[in-house]
Amino acid sequence: MAHRATGVRDVVAASRPFSWINTAFPFAAGYLLATDGRFDVALVVGTLYFLVPYNLLMYGVNDVFDYASDLRNPRKGGIEGALADPATARVTHRLILVACVVTNVPFLVVLVLLGGAAANLVLALVVFLVVAYSAPRLRFKERPFLDSFTSAMHFVGPLLYALVLVDAPLGARTVWPVLAAFVAWGMASHAFGAVQDVRADREGGIASVATVIGAHSTVVAAAATYLAAAAVLLALPWPGVLAAVLPLPYVVNVLRFWTVRDDDCERANAGWRTFLWLNLVTGFCVTMLLLWTALG
Repeated sequence: MAHRATGVRDVVAASRPFSWINTAFPFAAGYLLATDGRFDVALVVGTLYFLVPYNLLMYGVNDVFDYASDLRNPRKGGIEGALADPATARVTHRLILVACVVTNVPFLVVLVLLGGAAANLVLALVVFLVVAYSAPRLRFKERPFLDSFTSAMHFVGPLLYALVLVDAPLGARTVWPVLAAFVAWGMASHAFGAVQDVRADREGGIASVATVIGAHSTVVAAAATYLAAAAVLLALPWPGVLAAVLPLPYVVNVLRFWTVRDDDCERANAGWRTFLWLNLVTGFCVTMLLLWTALG
């Protein structure tokens, strides 16, 4: 019984509960806004899928195949990433991979049955990118610049899927700026997150956008990309245009580490921890703005 409880805890930890809302919210918000608040099976199943199973697949696969490098990373083992006990790692990793299949497949089958060809294609792409980011051979996380785009799509993907699922017009003035800005925000966030690991990644032979252009240049690029996200959001009609303010705190957070260089890249971890909590505040603001837009 104790072993079973430990196994469940390991699986839950691998799914990063702190981040569940970051993928479920975009799907649910996009679906509800695009359908004027329609509550149906697709909304419930999709929200539940992107809340837990999707995160388990995304982070669980990463934990399993990044284990060797994670052992050398002092950030792992807490809110920033689960780390299996070396004594039982093989069993834990097998359990995580099995849990990924068991929890994902039923939801995906239902979603495929509920969606049309276009929606299913987007769903397949989103799931592929989640696996390809960490899985052996593909390892998109080790392909500089593609790593940031793929990471961004982990969060933009649920929103894009929701919109395609309900046949929302992606070219509408209320839609495309959100998608474009969300991608820019995601790429900036991934790039900044990679800064703190420059030395650890290089020592482990792992490539990333930050190991290629360096810690300082990555900070500059992240700040510029956040600003680009804000600029794109200016294309939204009122009151959505107010969302252009939301990327600015991220710019301020990143620029606190303007002087970071490769040899002291770990200092950026303080900014990454701020980023994690900043997401909660931003999520609240987005919710209020969406309610204003929907009820206005």
